Amino acid sequence: MRENKKVRVVLGMSGGVDSAVAAYLLQQQGYDVIGVFMKNWQDDGKGCSAVQDYEDVQSVCGTLGIPYHTVNFEQQYYDRVFSHFLDEYRRGRTPNPDVLCNSQIKFSAFLDHAFKLGASFLATGHYARTSEGRLFKAADSAKDQTYFLCLLRKAQLVHTLFPLGDMQKDKVRAIAEKLGLRVASKKDSTGICFIGERKFREFLSGFLPATPGDIKTRDGRTLGRHQGVMYYTLGQRRGLGIGGCAGFNDARWFVVDKDVATNTLYVDQGNSDALYSRACTAEDVSFISTAPPAKAFACAVKLRYRQSDQQAYVIMEGGSAKIEFAERQRAVTPGQYAALYMGDECIGGGVIDKVVF
Repeated sequence: MRENKKVRVVLGMSGGVDSAVAAYLLQQQGYDVIGVFMKNWQDDGKGCSAVQDYEDVQSVCGTLGIPYHTVNFEQQYYDRVFSHFLDEYRRGRTPNPDVLCNSQIKFSAFLDHAFKLGASFLATGHYARTSEGRLFKAADSAKDQTYFLCLLRKAQLVHTLFPLGDMQKDKVRAIAEKLGLRVASKKDSTGICFIGERKFREFLSGFLPATPGDIKTRDGRTLGRHQGVMYYTLGQRRGLGIGGCAGFNDARWFVVDKDVATNTLYVDQGNSDALYSRACTAEDVSFISTAPPAKAFACAVKLRYRQSDQQAYVIMEGGSAKIEFAERQRAVTPGQYAALYMGDECIGGGVIDKVVF
């Protein structure tokens, strides 16, 4: 502990139980901890609950006796994350802003802020582990968040601490309760923060006015009208509004494709083969160690958060990759991320571009 006494750590605090307990654990390890609340979105009372979250940060830091302040990254977030989010929806893709937020804001702009405060390390409440600039899955497999960190680089991770990496979530809440922290039973945040409690269509329509169009089968039958192809994602079954079509009453329809050029949403029935693919391509692929292990290599891949590891073979083509699956995968979605793994180690990732059937 004495070795850490003069080592400053800036901790990103969200107002949740994870970052609160992370602050306590860093304190116990002897670090000089400064809590910082990041303001990434203009709170209009409908999206992020920034006011309540900041009050919770104040309460936790007051209880633990650590200094804290807030930093505003609204402009950086809009330029580096939200603009990309809108561009992807214009292309008919389904983006994941959390992955980009980590690489562009939390572990870039925020890391620079930490250095300006004289910190040696940045810490967060993510469930992940790091060692010598490498990224590993968390001990709690149900909470592991390495998927969202797959675009980080070694230069960022050597200055990063994940205090919760070796802990189970129930233990984290138990510590918070023992300390009397008011966030001990606070519900975990889910979904996209800037949308909050609003309906997704309501939010997106304020930035990208949608054009209704036809819902069709692959063989050209028109089943109904969609409200805008951007509102739907591959594999979606609910909210299509075509269950009562004459002649199709007993059908279970799934979105299998979106054609932005013709403004057409394509659907198919049941567990259709149209949802399964044997490969995909990924663009803007980056590796934590900065270079791929080889031009072609076997590894595991996650195509969405909480998915179990899927065996694959990766063939690099410059900054892009072709990812061939050992078993066909359902609803591989352009705009989402493919995170690559060697055992428990996340080695990198890239954004899914095209699906190969």
